[in-house]
Amino acid sequence: MDGGAQYNPRTVEEVFKDFKGRRAGMIKALTIDVEEFYQQCDPEKENLCLYGFPSEQWEVNLPAEEVPPELPEPALGINFARDGMQEKDWLALVAVHSDAWLLAVAFYFGARFGFDKADRKRLFNMINDLPTIFEVVTGAAKKQVKDKSSVSNHSSNKSKLNSKGRGAESQGKFLKGMQTKDEEEGLDEEDDEEHGDTLCGACGENYASDEFWICCDMCERWFHGKCVKITPARAEHIKQYKCPTCSNKRARP
Repeated sequence: MDGGAQYNPRTVEEVFKDFKGRRAGMIKALTIDVEEFYQQCDPEKENLCLYGFPSEQWEVNLPAEEVPPELPEPALGINFARDGMQEKDWLALVAVHSDAWLLAVAFYFGARFGFDKADRKRLFNMINDLPTIFEVVTGAAKKQVKDKSSVSNHSSNKSKLNSKGRGAESQGKFLKGMQTKDEEEGLDEEDDEEHGDTLCGACGENYASDEFWICCDMCERWFHGKCVKITPARAEHIKQYKCPTCSNKRARP
Protein backbone atom coordinates (compact mmCIF):
# COMPACT_ATOMS: atom_id res chain seq x y z
CA MET A 1 0.00 0.00 0.00
CA ASP A 2 1.41 3.38 -0.88
CA GLY A 3 -0.83 5.57 1.36
CA GLY A 4 0.39 8.65 -0.50
CA ALA A 5 3.86 8.69 1.05
CA GLN A 6 5.58 9.25 -2.30
CA TYR A 7 3.25 12.02 -3.45
CA ASN A 8 3.17 15.32 -1.60
CA PRO A 9 1.19 18.05 -3.37
CA ARG A 10 2.41 21.52 -2.42
CA THR A 11 0.00 24.00 -4.02
CA VAL A 12 -3.73 24.53 -3.54
CA GLU A 13 -4.38 23.21 -7.06
CA GLU A 14 -2.23 20.11 -6.46
CA VAL A 15 -3.93 19.38 -3.14
CA PHE A 16 -7.33 19.74 -4.79
CA LYS A 17 -6.28 17.41 -7.61
CA ASP A 18 -5.11 14.91 -4.96
CA PHE A 19 -8.47 15.29 -3.17
CA LYS A 20 -10.46 14.70 -6.37
CA GLY A 21 -8.45 11.58 -7.24
CA ARG A 22 -8.89 10.02 -3.79
CA ARG A 23 -12.59 10.99 -3.78
CA ALA A 24 -13.16 9.38 -7.19
CA GLY A 25 -11.51 6.15 -6.00
CA MET A 26 -13.67 5.94 -2.89
CA ILE A 27 -16.86 6.74 -4.81
CA LYS A 28 -15.93 3.95 -7.22
CA ALA A 29 -15.59 1.52 -4.30
CA LEU A 30 -18.98 2.51 -2.88
CA THR A 31 -20.89 2.52 -6.19
CA ILE A 32 -19.41 0.82 -9.27
CA ASP A 33 -17.18 -1.69 -7.42
CA VAL A 34 -19.56 -2.10 -4.48
CA GLU A 35 -19.80 -5.92 -4.74
CA GLU A 36 -16.03 -6.32 -4.64
CA PHE A 37 -15.74 -3.75 -1.84
CA TYR A 38 -18.45 -5.53 0.17
CA GLN A 39 -16.67 -8.88 -0.14
CA GLN A 40 -13.32 -7.45 0.92
CA CYS A 41 -14.82 -6.00 4.11
CA ASP A 42 -15.15 -9.39 5.80
CA PRO A 43 -16.10 -8.92 9.50
CA GLU A 44 -13.96 -11.98 10.32
CA LYS A 45 -10.81 -10.09 9.33
CA GLU A 46 -8.87 -7.57 11.41
CA ASN A 47 -9.59 -3.84 11.55
CA LEU A 48 -9.79 -2.66 7.93
CA CYS A 49 -9.77 0.80 6.36
CA LEU A 50 -10.91 2.13 2.98
CA TYR A 51 -8.17 4.10 1.26
CA GLY A 52 -8.54 6.31 -1.81
CA PHE A 53 -5.50 7.18 -3.91
CA PRO A 54 -4.72 10.17 -6.16
CA SER A 55 -4.79 7.75 -9.11
CA GLU A 56 -8.58 7.32 -8.58
CA GLN A 57 -8.04 3.79 -7.25
CA TRP A 58 -9.20 2.37 -3.92
CA GLU A 59 -7.98 -0.26 -1.51
CA VAL A 60 -9.22 -2.02 1.61
CA ASN A 61 -6.29 -2.65 3.91
CA LEU A 62 -4.98 -2.67 7.45
CA PRO A 63 -3.90 0.70 8.89
CA ALA A 64 -0.27 1.78 8.62
CA GLU A 65 2.05 0.27 11.22
CA GLU A 66 4.11 3.40 11.90
CA VAL A 67 2.85 5.92 14.44
CA PRO A 68 2.14 8.62 13.56
CA PRO A 69 1.38 7.57 9.99
CA GLU A 70 2.51 9.51 6.92
CA LEU A 71 -1.08 10.68 6.37
CA PRO A 72 -4.17 10.74 8.63
CA GLU A 73 -5.78 7.31 8.80
CA PRO A 74 -9.27 6.51 7.48
CA ALA A 75 -11.96 5.14 9.80
CA LEU A 76 -10.74 1.93 11.41
CA GLY A 77 -12.78 -1.28 11.42
CA ILE A 78 -15.36 -0.49 8.75
CA ASN A 79 -15.71 -4.23 8.16
CA PHE A 80 -17.02 -5.01 11.65
CA ALA A 81 -20.36 -3.24 11.12
CA ARG A 82 -20.98 -4.71 7.68
CA ASP A 83 -23.31 -7.57 8.65
CA GLY A 84 -24.97 -5.71 11.52
CA MET A 85 -26.62 -3.09 9.29
CA GLN A 86 -28.53 -2.92 6.04
CA GLU A 87 -26.08 -2.65 3.18
CA LYS A 88 -27.35 0.77 2.10
CA ASP A 89 -26.97 2.18 5.63
CA TRP A 90 -23.52 0.65 6.01
CA LEU A 91 -22.32 2.13 2.73
CA ALA A 92 -23.69 5.53 3.77
CA LEU A 93 -21.81 5.28 7.09
CA VAL A 94 -18.55 4.40 5.33
CA ALA A 95 -19.20 7.32 2.95
CA VAL A 96 -19.51 9.80 5.84
CA HIS A 97 -16.22 8.64 7.36
CA SER A 98 -14.59 8.75 3.92
CA ASP A 99 -15.62 12.39 3.55
CA ALA A 100 -14.07 13.19 6.92
CA TRP A 101 -10.84 11.45 5.93
CA LEU A 102 -10.60 13.31 2.62
CA LEU A 103 -10.89 16.65 4.41
CA ALA A 104 -8.32 15.54 6.97
CA VAL A 105 -5.82 14.59 4.26
CA ALA A 106 -6.36 17.82 2.31
CA PHE A 107 -5.92 20.05 5.34
CA TYR A 108 -2.97 17.95 6.53
CA PHE A 109 -1.22 18.89 3.30
CA GLY A 110 -2.34 22.48 3.76
CA ALA A 111 -0.86 22.66 7.25
CA ARG A 112 2.30 20.77 6.33
CA PHE A 113 3.11 23.09 3.44
CA GLY A 114 2.15 26.30 5.20
CA PHE A 115 -1.05 27.34 3.47
CA ASP A 116 -2.17 30.71 4.81
CA LYS A 117 -5.73 31.70 5.65
CA ALA A 118 -6.55 32.69 2.07
CA ASP A 119 -5.16 29.44 0.64
CA ARG A 120 -7.03 27.32 3.16
CA LYS A 121 -10.26 29.17 2.38
CA ARG A 122 -9.71 28.76 -1.36
CA LEU A 123 -9.00 25.05 -0.93
CA PHE A 124 -12.12 24.52 1.17
CA ASN A 125 -14.29 26.44 -1.31
CA MET A 126 -12.99 24.28 -4.19
CA ILE A 127 -13.70 21.12 -2.17
CA ASN A 128 -17.10 22.38 -1.07
CA ASP A 129 -18.21 22.92 -4.66
CA LEU A 130 -18.17 19.13 -5.13
CA PRO A 131 -20.89 16.86 -3.70
CA THR A 132 -19.68 14.83 -0.73
CA ILE A 133 -19.23 11.08 -1.09
CA PHE A 134 -22.20 10.68 1.27
CA GLU A 135 -24.36 12.84 -1.01
CA VAL A 136 -23.32 10.81 -4.05
CA VAL A 137 -23.89 7.43 -2.38
CA THR A 138 -27.26 8.33 -0.84
CA GLY A 139 -28.57 10.29 -3.82
CA ALA A 140 -28.72 13.60 -1.94
CA ALA A 141 -26.49 15.19 -4.60
CA LYS A 142 -29.14 14.37 -7.19
CA LYS A 143 -31.79 16.25 -5.19
CA GLN A 144 -29.50 19.27 -4.87
CA VAL A 145 -28.96 19.34 -8.62
CA LYS A 146 -32.72 19.23 -9.16
CA ASP A 147 -33.29 22.10 -6.72
CA LYS A 148 -30.53 24.13 -8.35
CA SER A 149 -31.94 23.60 -11.84
CA SER A 150 -35.37 24.78 -10.74
CA VAL A 151 -33.89 28.00 -9.35
CA SER A 152 -31.81 28.82 -12.43
CA ASN A 153 -34.15 29.71 -15.26
CA HIS A 154 -32.27 28.10 -18.14
CA SER A 155 -32.72 24.80 -19.95
CA SER A 156 -29.66 22.60 -19.62
CA ASN A 157 -31.29 19.24 -20.29
CA LYS A 158 -29.59 18.78 -23.67
CA SER A 159 -28.92 15.13 -22.94
CA LYS A 160 -32.04 13.93 -21.24
CA LEU A 161 -32.70 10.22 -21.23
CA ASN A 162 -35.16 9.01 -23.85
CA SER A 163 -37.87 7.39 -21.72
CA LYS A 164 -38.50 4.87 -24.50
CA GLY A 165 -34.80 4.28 -25.15
CA ARG A 166 -34.88 0.49 -24.93
CA GLY A 167 -37.42 0.18 -27.72
CA ALA A 168 -36.10 3.00 -29.88
CA GLU A 169 -32.54 2.10 -30.75
CA SER A 170 -32.56 4.40 -33.78
CA GLN A 171 -32.94 7.35 -31.41
CA GLY A 172 -29.97 6.33 -29.24
CA LYS A 173 -29.94 5.97 -25.46
CA PHE A 174 -30.79 9.54 -24.64
CA LEU A 175 -32.88 12.38 -25.95
CA LYS A 176 -31.21 15.55 -27.17
CA GLY A 177 -33.70 17.94 -25.62
CA MET A 178 -34.73 20.72 -27.98
CA GLN A 179 -38.14 21.23 -26.37
CA THR A 180 -39.47 24.48 -25.02
CA LYS A 181 -39.44 24.92 -21.26
CA ASP A 182 -43.12 23.92 -20.96
CA GLU A 183 -42.54 20.79 -23.05
CA GLU A 184 -39.51 19.88 -20.95
CA GLU A 185 -41.47 20.20 -17.72
CA GLY A 186 -44.21 18.00 -19.16
CA LEU A 187 -41.62 15.40 -20.20
CA ASP A 188 -40.05 15.52 -16.74
CA GLU A 189 -43.37 14.71 -15.09
CA GLU A 190 -44.10 11.91 -17.55
CA ASP A 191 -40.62 10.40 -17.11
CA ASP A 192 -40.87 10.57 -13.33
CA GLU A 193 -44.23 8.78 -13.39
CA GLU A 194 -43.11 6.08 -15.83
CA HIS A 195 -39.70 5.44 -14.36
CA GLY A 196 -40.08 6.33 -10.69
CA ASP A 197 -39.28 2.72 -9.76
CA THR A 198 -36.26 2.40 -12.08
CA LEU A 199 -33.07 2.01 -10.06
CA CYS A 200 -29.48 2.73 -11.04
CA GLY A 201 -27.53 -0.53 -11.40
CA ALA A 202 -24.51 1.05 -9.71
CA CYS A 203 -25.77 3.12 -6.76
CA GLY A 204 -29.32 1.77 -6.47
CA GLU A 205 -30.95 5.21 -6.46
CA ASN A 206 -34.19 6.03 -8.28
CA TYR A 207 -34.56 7.41 -11.79
CA ALA A 208 -34.68 11.20 -12.05
CA SER A 209 -35.47 13.00 -15.27
CA ASP A 210 -33.02 15.83 -14.60
CA GLU A 211 -30.00 13.52 -14.84
CA PHE A 212 -28.39 11.67 -17.70
CA TRP A 213 -28.90 7.92 -17.65
CA ILE A 214 -27.62 5.19 -19.96
CA CYS A 215 -28.82 1.63 -20.56
CA CYS A 216 -26.51 -1.41 -20.88
CA ASP A 217 -27.15 -3.25 -24.15
CA MET A 218 -26.22 -6.56 -22.52
CA CYS A 219 -28.15 -6.72 -19.23
CA GLU A 220 -30.57 -3.85 -20.02
CA ARG A 221 -30.02 -2.22 -16.64
CA TRP A 222 -30.02 1.57 -16.37
CA PHE A 223 -27.17 3.56 -14.83
CA HIS A 224 -26.53 7.17 -13.86
CA GLY A 225 -23.98 8.47 -16.34
CA LYS A 226 -21.88 9.79 -13.44
CA CYS A 227 -21.86 6.38 -11.72
CA VAL A 228 -20.30 4.66 -14.74
CA LYS A 229 -18.29 7.72 -15.85
CA ILE A 230 -20.15 8.17 -19.14
CA THR A 231 -20.92 11.73 -20.19
CA PRO A 232 -23.62 12.61 -22.71
CA ALA A 233 -20.90 13.70 -25.16
CA ARG A 234 -19.07 10.40 -24.80
CA ALA A 235 -22.29 8.41 -25.11
CA GLU A 236 -22.88 9.89 -28.56
CA HIS A 237 -19.87 7.90 -29.83
CA ILE A 238 -20.81 4.59 -28.20
CA LYS A 239 -22.59 2.22 -30.57
CA GLN A 240 -23.12 -0.56 -28.01
CA TYR A 241 -22.75 0.27 -24.32
CA LYS A 242 -21.65 -2.40 -21.84
CA CYS A 243 -21.77 -1.66 -18.13
CA PRO A 244 -18.72 -2.43 -15.90
CA THR A 245 -20.22 -5.75 -14.76
CA CYS A 246 -20.88 -6.98 -18.30
CA SER A 247 -17.47 -5.76 -19.45
CA ASN A 248 -15.81 -7.74 -16.65
CA LYS A 249 -17.77 -10.88 -17.55
CA ARG A 250 -16.58 -10.63 -21.13
CA ALA A 251 -12.96 -10.24 -20.02
CA ARG A 252 -12.96 -13.39 -17.92
CA PRO A 253 -11.54 -16.57 -19.58
